[in-house]
Order: sequence, then C-alpha cells, then structure tokens
Amino acid sequence: MNFTRWSARLPGTQRRAAARAEPAAPPDRPGEGSVPAARAEHFDDDPPPGPAVDELPVRDVLDRVPALVALVHGHDHRLAYVNDAYATAFGARALGRPAGDALPELRDLGLLPLLDQVLRSGKPRTVKSRKASDGRSYTFSCTPVTQGDDGGVLVFATDVTDHAEAAERLRASERSQRETAVTLQRSLLPQELEEPDDLRIAATYQPGGTETAVGGDWYDVITLGGGRTALVIGDVMGRGVRAAAVMGQLRTAVRAYARLDLPPHEVLQLLDGLAAEIDANQIATCVYAIHDPNEGRLVYASAGHLPILVRDESGSVLRADEPTGPPLGTGGWMHASGTVPLGPGSTAVLYTDGLVERRDADLDEGIEALERALAGATGTPQVVCDRLVRSAGVAADHDDDVAVLVLQHPARNGPDGELFRNAALELLGGVEAAPRARAFASGVLTSWRFPTDLHDLGVLAASELVANSLQHGTPPMRLRLRRTDRRLIVEVTDGDDHLPRRRRAEPADESGRGIAIVATIATNWGSRRTPGGGKAVWCEFALPAG
Repeated sequence: MNFTRWSARLPGTQRRAAARAEPAAPPDRPGEGSVPAARAEHFDDDPPPGPAVDELPVRDVLDRVPALVALVHGHDHRLAYVNDAYATAFGARALGRPAGDALPELRDLGLLPLLDQVLRSGKPRTVKSRKASDGRSYTFSCTPVTQGDDGGVLVFATDVTDHAEAAERLRASERSQRETAVTLQRSLLPQELEEPDDLRIAATYQPGGTETAVGGDWYDVITLGGGRTALVIGDVMGRGVRAAAVMGQLRTAVRAYARLDLPPHEVLQLLDGLAAEIDANQIATCVYAIHDPNEGRLVYASAGHLPILVRDESGSVLRADEPTGPPLGTGGWMHASGTVPLGPGSTAVLYTDGLVERRDADLDEGIEALERALAGATGTPQVVCDRLVRSAGVAADHDDDVAVLVLQHPARNGPDGELFRNAALELLGGVEAAPRARAFASGVLTSWRFPTDLHDLGVLAASELVANSLQHGTPPMRLRLRRTDRRLIVEVTDGDDHLPRRRRAEPADESGRGIAIVATIATNWGSRRTPGGGKAVWCEFALPAG
C-alpha cells in the first residue's frame, strides 16, 4: 500500500496544497499588498523560519502523536497503516490484511459495522468510551478518506481511561446513595399492614429507577378501635435520603396523632405545623381518611394530594375532589374534612403522583386513565393494586417512586354475613333506660350465641357505659352492639363532648368506678368526639378462636 498516495487524502491536505499552488494576486496600486520597507527588512543574524506545517511528513507526525491511529482501505477494510502508539497498545500489525483479522480489537468492540457505515456515507462517526482488550477505555473517531475510486477510513482513538474511571466512580457513588435511600425508605414503611375486621387492604411501593427518583412516598394503615380504621398516604416533595428521613418523621407523627382519634382535618392541622418545624424548605402532600363500618363511608381530609378514587359495586368510579387544602408545611390554612361513600362491595384507591404523572401528558389525563383502569379492575386488593401499577406503565426505570394503597369493603352474605352483625337501641327516658339497655344487650348477645362468660362481660360493659352516659352525658343517647369475625364491640354515644378518663376511685367514693371496670374487663377501650357534637365511648372483646 502506497501510504504517500493515501496520506494525500487526509483531512486538510488537499486544501493546503491548493493554497500553495495558487499564484499571488498582483496589487492594484503600487505598494498595496506589499510589506512596508521598514517591516520587510531582513537581518542576516535572524534565525531562518522553521518548516511550514504543510511541509511536515504526515507519517512522521502520526507516528509521534500519543493517540492511536490506523488507516484501512477498500470495502474489506484492509490495513494500510498503524502508528507507533497503536502498535504499543495492541502489538504490531501485518499490513494488507482485512481489519477483521488484522485489528481484532476493533472487531471485539463492534466497530467493523461502523467502518462500513463511514465508508458508505462519507461522513465521520464517533463512538465514545469503549473499553478495549488492553483494559483501557478509548473514544474512537472514524473519518472517511478517498483517493480516486478507492476509499478508506482513518481510525483515531483517544485514551479516556481516566475519564471513564471517574465516571464509573461517580455512578457507583450514585448507586450507593440510591440503595441507601431505598433501604431507608423501605425500613420506614410498614413491614406488615394492619388487618382491620371490615376491610381488605393491599399496598405497594415502587422506587424510582435512579438515585434522584427515590423520594418520600409513604402509606400506612392504623386501626383506631371500635371497628374504625385510619388510612394515610403522602409524598414528601424531595429526593434521596433527606426526603425519606422527613417521610419517616411524618409517618411516626401521623400514628401518634391517630391515637388521639381526632377528625381528619385536625390531624392534618397538627401535621402542617410539625412539617414546618422538621424542615421549612420541604413540603409534603397527604391524605388522611377514616373508615367507620357503621356509616359506610370514608371521612377524609387532603393537603394538596391527589383525589381518592372509589369504585362502587356496579363498576362506576367516583373521584373525591373536595375539599383539598395546600401541602403540609405551608401554614396559614384551615383544613376541612369531606366524605365519600364506601359501602359493601366498594373499592377505594389512594396513590401518589408517580402513578399518574408523566412529563409528556397532563396530570388530569393520568388520573382519567387510572379511573378507566380501576373501573375494569376486579379481584382481591393485591390483584387490583398490581393491575393498576401495570396499566400505568410503571417499570424498573420509572423516573419517580410510586405508592399505591387499595382497600375493599367486601359485601358479606350467607354464613360470612352471620359473623358481621349490628344491633342498636335508642336510650330514651331517664334512669329506666339502664335496665332496658341491660335487657337489650343480654337478648342480642344470646341470639349471637356467645359463650356464657363473654355474654356476661358484654352485658356488664354495656351496663357500665350506659350508666356513665346517663350520669355525665346528655341526650340523644344510643347503645350499639357490633360483632365481627374477631371481636365484640360495645359503644355508647351521647350529646356531651366531655371525654371520660380512667381514674382511681377512693374507697369512700360512691361513683367513678365505671370506666375503670370497663378498662379492666375489656380487651381495649377508648373514646372520641363525634363530628356533629357529642362523644362516643367504646370497648371491645376479642372472640375466642373458632
């Protein structure tokens, strides 16, 4: 192979040769275009000018550059030249052989098809940071070189090992940070969901595909006692470990506030102040909802979060849009509670924005798509949860984390329906209401075929709660008995909002022992204020197995 003939076609060579051959244009006027005499003086002791770049031998230049250079020609890419740096990196090469045999390192890197493309298109191509067989990383630039009907490709490889190793260290650091954030996130989420008597619940959390996509999504299920259940889902507006840490603090606070059995809007009001104290630079969205099986609805409050979706037994989907306040941590807003029906056979979905928000679509479009997916989703809560995540196209490389909470209020019929019963008595009149309540409780518990000891404990608890309400409460009053497959619940409501507390009665006291007796004989007890004013005092007994 005549390298001199091929090197004449290297980039820029023809242009410089034409410039040398072009005659200088004569000046239009005397002196124009010439160097003034004062500047054109030449002293014999000045060093002679060095050789021009165009006069340097191309091969000598390429042999001395630290980059790797190879030249191939023809459609089978026969090797015409490799410089010293290339031979040092990969060993000496036999000229005239096809590149597939003469340059196996290019074949292993998958660059032979690139040579075909460059030769065919006549356009240069670059492949960044490929790790070669010598263990170092190179960026390869392939430039077409032509001579007559022949064609060739100049391969120019730059060593970028230091850059590649630095980039890999950065990626490893990002992976480590992401793994730390995901581990912290998962450890702060509930490891096992609480299982209410009247609801079937499933949840899932899917972290984002990159370190920046791991955020502060969380969910929780909290049994409040008396058959009621609190459900919460939220999203801290941030990424990484810090967002996960803030999420953990908010979730812990929600569980503490839930034990106070406050209305949803009051819980969010407390969280709003706490979020500002935790980190004034981060805000969070949240939905807090309470399900009471006696009412057949969800009472909820929202702080800037996406609407709850409810699918009824017929398949129709309802979007609970109002009321919604600003996110937690913004302050200066009075939250309010709203309601959405959740009767037997209904399914409700709480979710974070990662499930419905896309960069190329409006948020409402994502919510509408989720509504359509929910309308056709049947089966257990876990099946519904998985179907919703799949329908949203959430994959391992998703650009945001996703949390979904699905709850169902099953419709119970037949033998299963016999395990879930309700009975209520309006307490009218004065002191004569107490014996009527005892007789009512005894008759109901007998019809439910409870064992004698549980029957007697239930009647005693109903009697004490009714007596406490008659003494300290105001009308209207009601006694409610409820049984599930796991427990017996006794509840008394009245119109006074003063909550009872357990206290130690002195031996000479004639009253003050009712709540203490209930707390002693029952598995659990509690009290709360009711939305319309007044209070409810309840206790529950765990049913024996079987």
